[in-house]
Amino acid sequence: MNFETGSYSQLKTPSLSTRLGQSPNAQNEPIALYLDALAGAELVAGQSVLLSGVVYTMRDAGHRRCLDYLEEHGDLPFGLKGQSLFYAGPTELRPDYAVQGIPPFAAVGPTTASRMDFAAPALYRAGIAATIGKGHRSAEVCAVCREFGCAYFAAVGGAAALLATKVISAELVAWPDLGPEALYKLEIVDFPALIAIDGKGRDIYG
Repeated sequence: MNFETGSYSQLKTPSLSTRLGQSPNAQNEPIALYLDALAGAELVAGQSVLLSGVVYTMRDAGHRRCLDYLEEHGDLPFGLKGQSLFYAGPTELRPDYAVQGIPPFAAVGPTTASRMDFAAPALYRAGIAATIGKGHRSAEVCAVCREFGCAYFAAVGGAAALLATKVISAELVAWPDLGPEALYKLEIVDFPALIAIDGKGRDIYG
């Protein structure tokens, strides 16, 4: 696992480390975390991270469709096994963003994660490696993360314009009829977040 020091000081949270029995100094700097290598990473709840890699956006309606597909076919659609979900509904995709050298979206921020708890345990069990949202999760989600070594990252709410600058590419994958809740494949770089639930089921909200 290749870590490097980040510099997003706004996400320093020394009080969380005390609750988790760690040294407060462990929270002073975020670490760079690559989403394609989560299985080999030693994640610790309360740590600030800068996420890089591929994520797929999915919200309420998408979760219902994903569950329907899973129940019918016994697997996740669109190659989502082993991938990370970002609970977000971005603004309209800019068709010429690459030519203009601007972010694909004007804004993309996290949705309240607990709204996805009706589906999250089943999707984790089916192979989702991690999710990104805001706020607390249910006890069942914590238990599934502990059982399967999955993770939940909490992103900053109210900063959708800033977070959009961390997205370097976007591709519509499916469900265009859902509008902002369509399934997009995003590539993110240095996306600031906290490890809210780690693979041992430790929960910063618990």
